[in-house]
Amino acid sequence: TPNTTCYIGFDPTAPSLHVGHLLPIMALSHMQKHGHRPIALVGGGTGLVGDPSGKTEMRQLLTPEIVETNVIAIKNQLSHFIDFKNDKALLLNNFEWLSQLHYIPFLRDIGKCFSVNRMIRAESYRSRLESEEGLNFIEFNYMILQAYDFLILNGQYNCKLQMGGNDQWGNIVAGIDLVRKIRQDNVF
Repeated sequence: TPNTTCYIGFDPTAPSLHVGHLLPIMALSHMQKHGHRPIALVGGGTGLVGDPSGKTEMRQLLTPEIVETNVIAIKNQLSHFIDFKNDKALLLNNFEWLSQLHYIPFLRDIGKCFSVNRMIRAESYRSRLESEEGLNFIEFNYMILQAYDFLILNGQYNCKLQMGGNDQWGNIVAGIDLVRKIRQDNVF
């Protein structure tokens, strides 16, 4: 069995990965080469919401058909760097669990774990709140959904580590807090 299961998320906003994805891909590859099991999480669900991180205006909302086309293309590209055979690595799509959520139970069970005050202090939200366009409600949910991904991956795959760029710091910390509150587990 692998030492640690870790993950990095990739939003399917385009049909191709770009040079900015190289470091995260290499991190997953490095973890795999040292006996750990990486999860490449393609954000088929969060891609329909749009990550406000690093953007001064709302991302254009993609159709489910465009997102699915991009997911397939990204899966093919990632398989050149990471060995998915025999469950040595997993390639998952968060649409599988996010599309099954029921709004009221989700708000009651997961939403109660988040402080709006703390969320709006996160850099990704703060910069958007200060911009002319502001932050809309659908984007405000992004952090909660990404945190929920970590909760699901921890519960189903014993995932203990999430890696990502500094623009994802607030989302990653939110996931760590959510796993601690719901599952009383330490993740990093």
